[in-house]
Amino acid sequence: MRYEACMNTTPVDSRSEVRRLLLSWYRRHKRDLPWRRKPSLYRTILSEFMLQQTRVDQALPYYERFLACFPDFETLAAAPKGEVLKLWAGLGYYRRAGHLHETAKRLAGHKQIGVEELATCPGIGPYTLAAVASIVLGQALPVVDGNVNRVMARMLALDGPPARAAGKARILETLAAWISPHAPGDWNQGLMELGATLCTPRNPQCPRCPWKTHCRAFALGKSAEFPVTVPKPPRPHRAAAAAVVQRHDGRILIAQRPESGMLAGLWEFPGAYCEKPESLKACCSRGVREACGVRVQVGEKLDTVRHGYSHFSVTMHIYAACYSTGRARALGCQSFKWVKRAKLMEYPFPRVFWKAQKHLATLAK
Repeated sequence: MRYEACMNTTPVDSRSEVRRLLLSWYRRHKRDLPWRRKPSLYRTILSEFMLQQTRVDQALPYYERFLACFPDFETLAAAPKGEVLKLWAGLGYYRRAGHLHETAKRLAGHKQIGVEELATCPGIGPYTLAAVASIVLGQALPVVDGNVNRVMARMLALDGPPARAAGKARILETLAAWISPHAPGDWNQGLMELGATLCTPRNPQCPRCPWKTHCRAFALGKSAEFPVTVPKPPRPHRAAAAAVVQRHDGRILIAQRPESGMLAGLWEFPGAYCEKPESLKACCSRGVREACGVRVQVGEKLDTVRHGYSHFSVTMHIYAACYSTGRARALGCQSFKWVKRAKLMEYPFPRVFWKAQKHLATLAK
């Protein structure tokens, strides 16, 4: 069966029924989420930034804390970037925090903000723009994310991956025809809610779905076989070693990552990725030397943490170390500090280090 065989959409006279079913279901069954209670441009943008590649249950506590500290664009724009990163610490994908901060600076003080202005803000791509514009501004722009792709691949029984060009075009064309012009925000949220709660990747709850009588995959009895996927290559794995370097006065050495690139602007214990046939302790010592220019004596291992990023995974070996010789300076890092043990927890660390938080907390005492 070729792709074109599944390209007929719901007839024109059925679109109103499809809209009615989804909107009615969403308004009865939507989850009680804080950004839905008092929707505003700021709250919606904040929630959408946090929900990029993050589950709702993970984002909820961060959203509440963030809103308590920065209730609007103005307070967020005025905050130092370090404070923003610190509050974001542990949520991952830290570039989102930087983009959110820059977006707040652009929008702070503006009374009238339109789609064109939002489209120029960092971190607001087609999905986020459609979500915000539909929910807050009432613009009929369809959203497309992983949940939506899955729902629509089943509705249309697409015989190719929805991420490929033909699938993307077909889904977007269909959504543009189906979206409710009178309630686009509820429509988009309902579609995402359907994918998040009923039309799930595994064990979809088809009997409870408001669209089951219109879903081609359900009619075929093959809901679990859609969307068609392409096997992903295994993620590369790397080993790394980092040192908790202590000076004679008890202070701990931390290094700040560059302002661009992965984990931009965050603080970390200096270290490096291992090079064969280098030992972990030798890697640890080299990493400190290359980052901050000092030599250390590496001692006992404090923890081993495995962590996954979007494009690779890492096993981080964290060692205790004592300062030996050399003048600390920023070589392979943006900046460095010798920090009192009690102040360690005030700095934004990447999640890989927060996974070893029991040892960080012990060091901070």
